[in-house]
Amino acid sequence: MTSGRLRFSNITALGPMVRVGTLPMRLLALDYGADVVYCEELIDMKMVLCQRVENEVLQTVDFVAPDDRVMFRTCEREKDRVVFQMGTADPDRALAVARLVEKDVAAVDVNMGCPKEYSTKGGMGAALLSDPDKIEAILKKLVMGISKPVTCKIRILPSLEETVSLVQRIEKTGIAAVAVHGRFKEERPRHPLHCDYIKAVAQAVSIPVIANGGSLDLVKNHGDIASFRQMTGASSVMLARAAMWNPSVFSSQGPLAVEKVMEEYLKYAIRYDNNPFNTKYCLCQMLRDKVESPLGKRVQAAQTNAEISEAYGLQEFYQQTQEQLLTRRNALQSSSQLDTPVMDGDVTTMAVKFERREYPPQITPKMFLLEWSRQEKLEQPLYETVQRSQDRAFQSTVIVANKKYRSSLWEKSKKFAEQAAAIVCLRVLGIPEGRIGEEESGLVCKRKRESKMNGSTDEKRKKLHVANILHESETSAPAVVNGEQ
Repeated sequence: MTSGRLRFSNITALGPMVRVGTLPMRLLALDYGADVVYCEELIDMKMVLCQRVENEVLQTVDFVAPDDRVMFRTCEREKDRVVFQMGTADPDRALAVARLVEKDVAAVDVNMGCPKEYSTKGGMGAALLSDPDKIEAILKKLVMGISKPVTCKIRILPSLEETVSLVQRIEKTGIAAVAVHGRFKEERPRHPLHCDYIKAVAQAVSIPVIANGGSLDLVKNHGDIASFRQMTGASSVMLARAAMWNPSVFSSQGPLAVEKVMEEYLKYAIRYDNNPFNTKYCLCQMLRDKVESPLGKRVQAAQTNAEISEAYGLQEFYQQTQEQLLTRRNALQSSSQLDTPVMDGDVTTMAVKFERREYPPQITPKMFLLEWSRQEKLEQPLYETVQRSQDRAFQSTVIVANKKYRSSLWEKSKKFAEQAAAIVCLRVLGIPEGRIGEEESGLVCKRKRESKMNGSTDEKRKKLHVANILHESETSAPAVVNGEQ
């Protein structure tokens, strides 16, 4: 490999973990001493639809799906050390995704080890192990098509000979390294790790082999990492579950008290506006057998990062961070000509979009505009919406006090278009719009805001939490550690 490219020899890596390997966990692992961090497996069919967005407020690069979900978020701090792992069964689609992300990551990895149905039913993950021709096609396409190193992660095959033969074939594609999880695809963490398979692979190829799968029995603290490397004869070690439980396992001073580790994780989650349900999931993994403790119950009941912060006594940090983000957002808006009102006939327009994540749950600009209109004894705001035929996007005009306001940008839905119009009106009139971090305006009173956000009783909150959990279990991938299934 040329100078400046990520190297995989003699490293310790944070393994890819579904619902765990998001930006806060990756940055924390780097803080504690990990050399390389893998993101969670991201499916090519979803990623290929994403748009790359430079988030100037958070100072991140976001890959945003058509429904506005952030599928992958990264930042400058990890740019030279983060490996993007994808789930794919199609060489062309894999290349499209790799080209989309390559300027923002250090390497691209293909998951060939996940044994769960949601991955294998699409021919991805461990299903690829039975199709060496497709493995070869995908890896060759990536190696030839992008400038960054390409790697893959596999599980072992039924026989030692088959495993070695497959990895030797993989090596010939030109990849930079291979991670080997030393279990068969039907085995789980309770089954012993086959270190002899990893060792045989390491002896049979010249590229770095990364040993994986030792968290439960073989690696419990930092001192065990070197022993695991020696036991497997591998160049490097990848940790997943051990790091999920306490990422300070990467530290030569670790493991540190998990209470302190959770606080540091939560600070990153707040700083980078992590999805609160993802934040909760990771904290609950660290709590482990204390998940039903008073703290654990507060975390489980929380619906926002603000409420999670209260559980850990980090309200002041949360508020300060929100104020900093708001100050940065306002500075960016004031310096941008796009936010300058422009008259289009009798309509005042601004180039703004409604970003759902910038507002508390159930609080919207339309709500603030309606409350302001009532206070001013004006007629209720009237929205007129049109749909563009070529892409079926929406644009809305709001009429308030006989004046018209509209965003010049088109939105994906009628609801979002109306929210954008409301934002234009509120900003032109200098009225608060309800964004996270704004000072309390009184337009939506505290009692109403809390009722909207949290439900009127503790019982409602519990029901909402249970409903969210059930919804996640039906619509999301299972909680899988694809580093150590």
